[in-house]
Amino acid sequence: MANEQENASNPLSKGRNTDLRIQSISGEGGDKTDYFLEGAFMALDNLKIKYELHYNDVSSVRNSGSGFEKAILKGIYFPSEGRLNETWAFRLAVGLDWIVEFDNFDNGIGVGADQLGPFAGVALSNSKTGLSLIPLIQHFASYSGQTDVSQTAARLIALQPFATDYWAKLDLKLPYDWNAGKWPATAELQIGYNINEGTALYGDLLVGIGSDRPFDTGFGLGLRFRY
Repeated sequence: MANEQENASNPLSKGRNTDLRIQSISGEGGDKTDYFLEGAFMALDNLKIKYELHYNDVSSVRNSGSGFEKAILKGIYFPSEGRLNETWAFRLAVGLDWIVEFDNFDNGIGVGADQLGPFAGVALSNSKTGLSLIPLIQHFASYSGQTDVSQTAARLIALQPFATDYWAKLDLKLPYDWNAGKWPATAELQIGYNINEGTALYGDLLVGIGSDRPFDTGFGLGLRFRY
């Protein structure tokens, strides 16, 4: 598949995009609105760079405030890709998240730690239906800050184009917090529309799952530019 045909909602796609996003969530712990810039480009044929910058408005039991939450720099290396058979293709990936917070934890923003997050995954693509399945595993560990973070997360993404220029994405995240002994699981349903070759618009519905859920419900909007 040519890079420009791949959907950037697949984190293991190849291509260049910049997204302007907003997500708002609510739960027993309070409310949070996250305004963020998210983008990616291919530094090499087999090396992708992703970046994020987050600004939060929070109102919680602990505190309320506004400010920058974190910046994320992610490197993704693709060691191999090819075909499994006439229908399914694959792309292997390994990488690392570098997460740096802006020291606004006392205002109720962020988790209070800078982190590293190594991960591995595979993208499986069906040439007949357009369906992509992307299972991932990632571990987050703090290396500085007020909070000790140790969390291992399994993630499964299903991405399906439909009608003309539309797509649907289901993103299931099942992390385990080794310090708290909890499973703060979440799910995200995204519906998107390709306005033209360079622009897309999408909406997100977010739901917390289980008794350890980090929030109850949420919604989001995103505007994507491809170039």
